[in-house]
Amino acid sequence: MTQSQRLKYSILISLVVLGIMFGLSYLQNEGVISEKLFQYIAIGVAVVVVVINGVMRRKVKA
Repeated sequence: MTQSQRLKYSILISLVVLGIMFGLSYLQNEGVISEKLFQYIAIGVAVVVVVINGVMRRKVKA
């Protein structure tokens, strides 16, 4: 994976996370999910993104 590929994937991941957060916020405002569930899902998404970023960083070829 090159540096430019990693940049493209990072931008894609950030857009996906933004979409997930907007979706969760909408569901919470509609009363579908509780504040606690929103927090748990948000923490889970953050952990997954950190793991993906770590894996991508290892795969970048100098």
